[in-house]
Amino acid sequence: MTKTRRDFLREIGCGALTATAILTGARDLMVMNALAAAAAPADYKALVCIFLFGGNDANNTVIPLDGYADYAATRGALAVPQAQILPISVPSARATFGLHPSLTRLQSLWQQHHLAVVTNVGPLVVPLTRQQYLGNAAPKPYQLFSHSDQQTEWQSGYATGPIPTGWGGRLADVAQASSSGFPVIASLAGLTLFSLGARTSPVSVAPAPTPLTQALALQRAGDATAGSTFRQLLDLGATPSSPLLVQEAADLGTRLLADGQALTADPTLATSFPNTSLGNQLKQAAKLMAQSGSLGLKRQIFFCSLGGFDTHTGQGVTGGTQPDLLAMVSDAMGAFYDATVELGVASQVTTFTLSDFSRTLKPAGSSAAVGSDHAWGSHHFVMGGAVAGGDFYGTFPTLALNGPDDADSGTGARGRWIPTIAVDQYAATLAQWFGVSAGDLLTALPNIGHFSTPNLGFMNA
Repeated sequence: MTKTRRDFLREIGCGALTATAILTGARDLMVMNALAAAAAPADYKALVCIFLFGGNDANNTVIPLDGYADYAATRGALAVPQAQILPISVPSARATFGLHPSLTRLQSLWQQHHLAVVTNVGPLVVPLTRQQYLGNAAPKPYQLFSHSDQQTEWQSGYATGPIPTGWGGRLADVAQASSSGFPVIASLAGLTLFSLGARTSPVSVAPAPTPLTQALALQRAGDATAGSTFRQLLDLGATPSSPLLVQEAADLGTRLLADGQALTADPTLATSFPNTSLGNQLKQAAKLMAQSGSLGLKRQIFFCSLGGFDTHTGQGVTGGTQPDLLAMVSDAMGAFYDATVELGVASQVTTFTLSDFSRTLKPAGSSAAVGSDHAWGSHHFVMGGAVAGGDFYGTFPTLALNGPDDADSGTGARGRWIPTIAVDQYAATLAQWFGVSAGDLLTALPNIGHFSTPNLGFMNA
């Protein structure tokens, strides 16, 4: 297949932005005395996305305690024992729900009103009732129940079909640029669609324990010296007579080199993070936040991720794949919130989860190694000092096979909830808190006009 100039440049950028091959500044600029963590500007704000790849089973993440018998009857071998569920009071529902027993840190943040749950959210083209869905009377999201396509739609904020940018990248497009030129958006989990904008480029940073001063290091230190092949490429691209492709490639290299030169300190945090994949990603994000002032950044966006949630078998109930992963999420998020308190930015940083989809209420089998299959609407966490926490936002689905919220029908129904909140609305609420104007909201989220409620209310001003 013939590649376009844009494809070539994107491949150059993606390759250069990997954890082991990102460009950096000269060594003499990076061995300076350690700097104290720079205070964030007073009007600083950051969004931190945590993507749970594989499709987290939300039915065992947030559980109805008042309606436990109905839940347990259908969940069968996957039902979490009632006595082990961590109770949470939900004022808007006038009911008691519970969190999975692995989510102890998140229960504590809920009780402190620093954590909210957005219920039954997923990709939608337009608001969709069960009658419309079953009767094909309204457009449905592209390629429902497919991992790759649903991951794309959650990250792009566009359910009609694939587009080349993500809603995190488009928020970066309309956010305040840094005075130093350092990218507004950074990924701690490699480059993904979420981070790609139309006008801004993300930076991909290796997670902790890699020091920030080495996170954007050249693979070969000699490439930074005059006369190296890399330097010759930059010099060639600076010549107006060079081909446009060479000029643009050199411009990209120059910008990446400058990004590396900007990270001249590796802040030390008192907060203890778990030594897990997600814990190390969030620790590095906190260290980058500690330098927001010196980097001239009033806005930052971060992408982190954890995989392994595709639990067709061996899902586990209170031990096993999902419980272990949820413990990692809870412990890492709890530590990250503590770090934002340490940095004095708890009310200026909002962390939220995304995932491919939830999973079927009805188990996929009945053995001890039982799992669950691909579903749709899911529940997600939003955490931070500015979150209107301790409550649900949205409508919790009726947990009934072939019931009013089930996309399945008949005797084969498995419990796949039709979302009552669109990804667009979820993202728009975060975007407005982040400072995106009404005029820019359509640029960041082009489908938001199809939904009457662009702000779900889970963020305080």
